[in-house]
Amino acid sequence: MPFRYFKTLILVIFALLSISAFAQEETTAPANQIPSMSDLMTLIDKTATTETEGGDWSTPVKLVIIFAGLAILPSLLVMMTSFTRIVIVLGFVRRALTTQTIPPNIAIIGLALFLTLFTMAPTFSLINNDAIQPYINEQIDFATAGARASNHIKDFMLRQTREADLELFVGISKIDPPQTAADIPLHVVAPAFIISEFRTSFEIGCMLFIPFLLLDMVIAGVLLSAGMMMLPPMMVSLPLKLILFILVDGWSLLARSLSLGFR
Repeated sequence: MPFRYFKTLILVIFALLSISAFAQEETTAPANQIPSMSDLMTLIDKTATTETEGGDWSTPVKLVIIFAGLAILPSLLVMMTSFTRIVIVLGFVRRALTTQTIPPNIAIIGLALFLTLFTMAPTFSLINNDAIQPYINEQIDFATAGARASNHIKDFMLRQTREADLELFVGISKIDPPQTAADIPLHVVAPAFIISEFRTSFEIGCMLFIPFLLLDMVIAGVLLSAGMMMLPPMMVSLPLKLILFILVDGWSLLARSLSLGFR
């Protein structure tokens, strides 16, 4: 049997984004509530303080496994949630506005994180209801909890993934043709989801660039026709871009579009 500390780490990862597969069962749990910090701490305390069985691994080995899991956790959170699309689009917006480092990177990443929590709340709520709470209440075992969490994360990724990208990685992996999309293994769905997110975010970024690019071209043409060739067009177009972005309530529209874009 796997040792308890290792179980705790893996289940926390499952609860947030998940890396396992299969199994679906009915459960009764509080609805519409994402896992709170106290729930996660209770989960860790439950497994970490339980008396271990014979033949358990030594404490240093457990710590190595735990820290290794925590090291890859940020990458999993970034690549298997809505964070990738959101942060790329926000980066495109800053580049289109030509405001250099304004907003700063920490502000862009912070906004992307909170928008990610907002868009992922329904999925996290399902994970909390079907996996974390039943496991804390000892209604299901660790393997079942991990499988349920995995299925919810995979369902989210499948809803955002293009069919062509799924077919590409199914063909590359040379697995048996699945009957339904839900039968595709998680290690095949994940790269297909990431590629789809890259394409979608770049499409959105290109559409955002067009109005600002047209404004730059108009300003450059006006300055050239007025004989002001020594005046950099960016110095004139930058405040006009900011005024235009503010007048259309750009940040609100952007946040709304990104949130509603995850079906």
